[in-house]
This record gives sequence, structure tokens and C-alpha cells, in this order.
Amino acid sequence: MLDAGINVCFGHDDVLDPWYPLGSGNMLQVLQMGVHVCQLMGHQQLKNGWKLISENSARALCIGERHGIDVGKPAHCLILDASDGFDALRRQAVVRYSIRNGEIIARTEPSRSEIIWNGQPKTVSFHHSRG
Repeated sequence: MLDAGINVCFGHDDVLDPWYPLGSGNMLQVLQMGVHVCQLMGHQQLKNGWKLISENSARALCIGERHGIDVGKPAHCLILDASDGFDALRRQAVVRYSIRNGEIIARTEPSRSEIIWNGQPKTVSFHHSRG
């Protein structure tokens, strides 16, 4: 459908309800499930997958003109603890900051992981770098 120019998007409205008790409102979960179910595993498909929970969803909701970061738009955004979109999707990155109307309304400190190697703790990062 995407190749045919049809607007396709992912979404859900179930958060801890009888129809989907696992819902958390986290659109990264929706995107990860969607790319698996639709077998969108090519690099470009994964990169374009973000549109399925952002631009395409805004278009479906008829709020496309207010979507995105640009002068005059409402300044709603999420800042994720990830190096890029692939890293965010792969690790289901934590939302560091949730911003609405230009104001921080929620923030999360990411967890810190360590391994013990030869008796010494070493900080480990599961971030992906394609450098």
C-alpha cells in the first residue's frame, strides 16, 4: 500500500484496558510490532517506518499542518535516549524528555548497565553506532 501511495499509519488507543491490557501508550512498541508483522526489515523500510507513527499518523488525523518541528508549530516532541532512529527502535529507547507546547512535562533518567569482568565493573552501552 505504501508503494501505491496510500497513507498507512500505525496507532493504538489501548492503555491498560480490557481489549489490550499490555498497552502503555509507547508508540515505539507499536512501531516495533508493526515492522515485525509487516516484515519491514530492510534498512530503508526501518528508516521510513518512523513515518508510520508520525507524519502518516498526523495526516490520517488531519493534523499534518501542526505536525513537525518548525516555526509557528506547537513544539510537541519527544527526545529519546538513542543515537538515531534505528537505535531507538532496536533498543526501545527511553523517552528522556516529553515536551508539550515547548515545556518539558516529563523526564526520565536512563538506566545504567554494568558487567563484571575479572572482578571489575565495566559500564556497558547497548547503543548502536554505524559510524
